[in-house]
This record gives sequence, structure tokens and C-alpha cells, in this order.
Amino acid sequence: MNFISISYGLFLLSVLVIYWSLDRQRLRLCTLLIASLVFYASLSIQYIPLLLALTFINFRLGREIGNNTSPGQHSLDWQISNEEWQFAQADWNRRRLKLLWLGIILNVLLLLIFKYLPAILKLVFHLQINSPEGSLKFIAPLGISFFTFECIAYLIDVYRGAPATEQFLKFATYKLFFAKLISGPITRYHNLVTQFNTMHFPTSDRVAEALWLIARGAVKKGIFADNLGIFVDLCFGNLQRAGSADLWLATFAYGLQLYLDFSGYVDIARGSALLFGLVLPENFDFPYFSTSIAEFWRRWHMTLGDWLRNYIYFPLGGSRQGLTRTCWNLFVVMLIAGIWHGSAWGFVVWGAYHGLALAVHRLTDAMSDHHEKLEHFWQNPLGIVIAWLLTQLMVFTSWIWFRLPNLQDSSLVIQHLWGHAADAQFAQKVYVEALNISQYQLTGMLLMLAALMGILYAFNGRLKLGLNWPLKLVFVPLCLYAVWLLAPEGSLPYIYFDF
Repeated sequence: MNFISISYGLFLLSVLVIYWSLDRQRLRLCTLLIASLVFYASLSIQYIPLLLALTFINFRLGREIGNNTSPGQHSLDWQISNEEWQFAQADWNRRRLKLLWLGIILNVLLLLIFKYLPAILKLVFHLQINSPEGSLKFIAPLGISFFTFECIAYLIDVYRGAPATEQFLKFATYKLFFAKLISGPITRYHNLVTQFNTMHFPTSDRVAEALWLIARGAVKKGIFADNLGIFVDLCFGNLQRAGSADLWLATFAYGLQLYLDFSGYVDIARGSALLFGLVLPENFDFPYFSTSIAEFWRRWHMTLGDWLRNYIYFPLGGSRQGLTRTCWNLFVVMLIAGIWHGSAWGFVVWGAYHGLALAVHRLTDAMSDHHEKLEHFWQNPLGIVIAWLLTQLMVFTSWIWFRLPNLQDSSLVIQHLWGHAADAQFAQKVYVEALNISQYQLTGMLLMLAALMGILYAFNGRLKLGLNWPLKLVFVPLCLYAVWLLAPEGSLPYIYFDF
């Protein structure tokens, strides 16, 4: 069931009618849970038992970690000494820590099995996994990365003192909520459960905002991302024949495709949730207008960045143990982020590249703090423009390893970025026959798309100006009609479904 499909629209409408016709919170939660299972079954029914089992295991672990977070004086004899009470408390905390590590190891082990078992089998037994001619088929559950990250976050939050839920229905509904189940945004349990307790029918402006998010997300994905994806697939699928100009165009086109594809998904997810009176966190804040790699990661996949910061970077020591240790921690965090995305070496290179960039940025910041002229340079208009250009050049070139995680392919692209002429037949097949536009026209279209994003950033990001809700309602059917007309036949799968 694709987010951009008539079947999803009918599904969403049916669930909404049932959901808001019920008065009791428990019945509404049951409706959401059943609907989420139906939604997931339409995509990958064989893994529903696994997700339910994992949900129950993490629920039970959370309860055990959270129950009586300290033994307390009330659980001991009133004559017990303070020293004995402290020993009892230490024993209890060690038990809680062991349960936390058990939960983390179980979740990480599951993730590693699904992420890396194919690579291990290929390496050890020379099996061709996920290949039509191979001897073994291996398909990971959709959304398993987001699922396990949320579980780990919940267990750590409970260990740190947040209350553990006693109601499996609430926890299961949170974990399996169809709007965020496949590709996020990563949502903390305690942020969503408070909304479960105050489910009110959304106001007219919220309904308009929800529909606008869905329509906007459909335009991003159906019109822009999927059409860009056709060129990207053609170019990166014919690396030997593409020229340097073609590879640069494909690199920038893929960066835009990835952003529009993923942010379009999140827009539809957030809009769908808002119709149920639930607010999911934002995941993007105009990341391609960042003037540093650190700012980029505060604006790109924000919920993943927040997860990495809270559950890996801070436990490693954050920036509290000196500049050298801070740079090392940043590198380790981004290396883990790269490994999280997949088992291919290209993802490791991508993570290491971003880790090095963050470390260099931190060193540059430290130098600027000690040199007033350097700090002033980065704050004047010329310095800001240079910082933006360097940041975006780094970000967009890093997407090469993300799109082509096979190092042989990505290395070929890097080698051919300068001074490599295209095969004469490549332009005919790609630009004339497949796209029916010239290379210059495609360049102009990419520039126009970037300019449109710049205008939206100026109005929404800087001036904080937006459409009022009646105008949004007017644009909703127009956007959906445009998607129906302009989206390519057989829409491309969401890119982050692979992660």
C-alpha cells in the first residue's frame, strides 16, 4: 500500500471514520493498532509475528527496568542501616543496568542480523543474496532500523527515570503506528503517549494543515523525486558511458531526489497522524541551506540526529572531555550512522566522510575562537557564501557513496568527475529517447528547482511566512491533481524503505 495511491487514501479515510466515531480511548487505540497491522500486512505480512514479539519483549523489559527504580526505604526493614540501604540500592541499579544491556543487545543483534547476515553469508559461503540467480533470498523487515532505534530509546529513557508504561495496548500502538512505522520519523514513546491521553478532534486549521502536508508530500515524491529518479537511475546505471557533466548532474539530482523523496514521505506521515490528533516530530528544516556540516545535521533527518546525539554522542562524553576527544566522538557517531544504513563499504565511507567533516568543522570553530579575524570572515557575507558552497559540495559528493555503496562503482564515479567524455550513444539514449530533453534543459530544470527551494526557504525558513488554512485547502486538490497528471507511471519505491 503506497502512500501515494488511491488504496492508501481509501484506507486512511476508512480508519478515520471508524476512529472518530468511537468515544473511548481504548477503542480508538485498538482501531489504530489493527489498522497499522493491516497496513504492514499489505507490504510485508510475514514479519508481523516478529514485530509483535519484539514489541512485547521491549514492553516487558521496560516494565522490569522501570518498576521501583530504586528499592526505597519502604521495601526494607525500618531498622535497616543507611549503609545497608545503599548496598541494596546499588544491587538494584546493577540489575536494572543488566536488563538495559540485555534489551540493547537484543535489539542491536536483531538489527545486525538483518543488516549484515547477507554480507556475512556472501563472504563466508559465496552466496548471492537478493539476486534472481542466487541460491538464497533474504529480505529484511520493512522499517526494522527505525523500529529497533525507537525500542532502544525507550529502554534508555526508562532507565534514566522516565516512567515505564503498564499498558501494552498503548505501547504496541505507539510502536506499530502505521504513519511512522516504515521510515519514521523516529518518535519517543513519552512524546506520543501524552497525546494518546488527550485525543481531541482536530480543529479546522489543523485539518487543513494535515491535508496540506499530505498534498505537499505527494508533490515532492510523485512529481519531483520520482522524475529526478528516472534520470539518476539512467545515469548511474550506465557509469561506463556517462561523461563528467552527466555524473555531476546525476550527483546533484540524486541529492535533491533523496531529500524530496524522504521529506515527502515524512510530510505524508505527519499529515496522516495529524488527522488522528497526533503530532509527529519534524524531520527536515531546509538542510541544503546550511552553512556548516554541523548545521546540516541539525536540519537533516533531525530525529536520527537527535537519537545519535542523545544515545551515542553524549554517553561517549560529548564535548566535555577536550577538543581531541570531541572530534573522535563525532567521527565514531557518524561511522555508526553509516553502518546503520547498510552493510556495504560505501556506507562506511559515507559515515567516515561525514565524521571527518564534523571534526574539521569543530577544529575550524576552535581556531576561529582564538583568531578574531577568522571568526569575522566566516560571519561576513562572502564567508557565509563560501561556507555554504563548501558544505553543500561536501554533502552532495558524499551522496555518491550513499547511492552507489559498491566501492567499485562509487570509485569509478569519483574518477570520472573530471575530464571524462560521454559515450556518443549515451546522450541519444538518455536525453533524447528516455527524457526528451537536452542536457542544458535538465541543468536549467535543476537550477529552477533549487531556486524554488530557495524562495520557500526565504519565506518559510527566514521570514516565517506561510499560507493561511483556507488557501491551503484550495491548493490541496490542485496538488493531488498535478501528481495524478505529472507523476511517472509506476512510482519508484521510497528510498529510505531500504534502511
